[in-house]
Amino acid sequence: MDTDDIGVVFPAGPDGRRSTAALGRAVVADALRPVDRVGALAAEQETNWRSGYLVHFRRLVEAGLVSRAAALDVAGAGLVSLHRRMRVAVGDGPDREAGLDRLLTEPAPRALTTVEMTGPAEPERELSLPYRGERLRGAALRRRLDAWVEQGVIEPSCAEALVRVADDPSWLRLEGRTVAVLGAGAEMGPLTALLRWGVRVAGVDLPRAELWERVLGVARRGAGTLVVPAAEPTSADRPGDLGVDLVTEVPAVADWLAAQPGEPVLGNYVYADGAANVRVSVAVDALTVRLQDARPELALAFLATPTDVFAVPAEAVAFSTRAYATRPRVAKLLGRPLRTVSAGRLLRRAYVPGADPGISDSLVPQQGPNYALAKRLQRWRATVARDAGTTVSMNVAPPTRTRSVVKNRALAAAYAGAHRFGVEVFEPATANVLMAALLVHDLHTGGGPAQEHPWQEEAWGAAHGGLWRTPYAPRSALGLAALLGLGAARG
Repeated sequence: MDTDDIGVVFPAGPDGRRSTAALGRAVVADALRPVDRVGALAAEQETNWRSGYLVHFRRLVEAGLVSRAAALDVAGAGLVSLHRRMRVAVGDGPDREAGLDRLLTEPAPRALTTVEMTGPAEPERELSLPYRGERLRGAALRRRLDAWVEQGVIEPSCAEALVRVADDPSWLRLEGRTVAVLGAGAEMGPLTALLRWGVRVAGVDLPRAELWERVLGVARRGAGTLVVPAAEPTSADRPGDLGVDLVTEVPAVADWLAAQPGEPVLGNYVYADGAANVRVSVAVDALTVRLQDARPELALAFLATPTDVFAVPAEAVAFSTRAYATRPRVAKLLGRPLRTVSAGRLLRRAYVPGADPGISDSLVPQQGPNYALAKRLQRWRATVARDAGTTVSMNVAPPTRTRSVVKNRALAAAYAGAHRFGVEVFEPATANVLMAALLVHDLHTGGGPAQEHPWQEEAWGAAHGGLWRTPYAPRSALGLAALLGLGAARG
């Protein structure tokens, strides 16, 4: 049996094909239907989902702005649709497929064992941020945060949260907690920072020897304790025996995590290419629901991608409006003819002046609808969980030069030229410490300040790299940024 047909899978259509586009259209339409029936119909009738999905994902945000209840309706309906439509495939025969709810209750077919390692280092006693060859701490860290706020790279609330962590470094150890890092080998995950701070981490990722060799190397240099699941009794000397595939092992992983000591935190940092990203994200969501039932005190953690659609505060709109009005003379001279020849597609201003909130649409077509759906699923779960009283850490991460980005030539070139449009692209070492510190802040503050509307919860603490405050609508500058950055990206 092909491994693509085991575990969490897309539903099969009448012709037997598992269409990712059909699933995406249906889920977006279902999410919109409670609050925007016209939008739901438009999503259902979209004939070219691969390129036409952008407007529908924007509409999901706009439809939820009507009220808190509307945003919750969108999120809840989207989650229900995914759980109702996605399938679980096991074994052979005519009854090999079942609904996703099967994963919430069925006994695990096997119990996972544990490999544990505690690093010999002393836990770091202050927050330090690697940045352009330096480690920023104390006054230098505060100056960098102030500069980022002044330049529009992060929201003021992000700097506020990081200063609170810097002021009380005892927070870094997260005493009494076990933080599960799903996607332990992810470049944007917090595993390295958490282990340096002395945290107990449950690392979960695929059974790949080279991945675990790298993760175990981090643990050996760290100060925390790393526990890893394995199918059979083994040791850290056998990295090829470690790890588990979440797509096929939800019950076993959920039971293993439920047995971990301390207050549990479930951090979702998984990523895969294409359709596999939706499969693993749905598997993690099923695991989340099952684990919440076993451990009601469970806290959730996510990273929101900056290349998505967000409602943003009036302050960000005003910043962008000023930047557009005061852009250099040469930019004004070039902008008008470029907008004319492109029928308004190039160098459009980011917002209608005075919008409150504004809509920052930074969706990148090259990343595709499967990536957008996987990330939106996480936002929906965060919204619903917060409303139910769960501690949730979900912060917008900055654009970052991860392997998954730079292997896409168009994105790598756009990132290389992004600084010309007021956007700072971060190195992974900087971004993951920054986001790990925000996680620490959220776990100590119950998820940050209470907000009236889910869009404000998503906007608080955002480290968007400048995408929310750039003078131009990000997609309208993306192509030019790619042209300007082409040489640097090739180098």
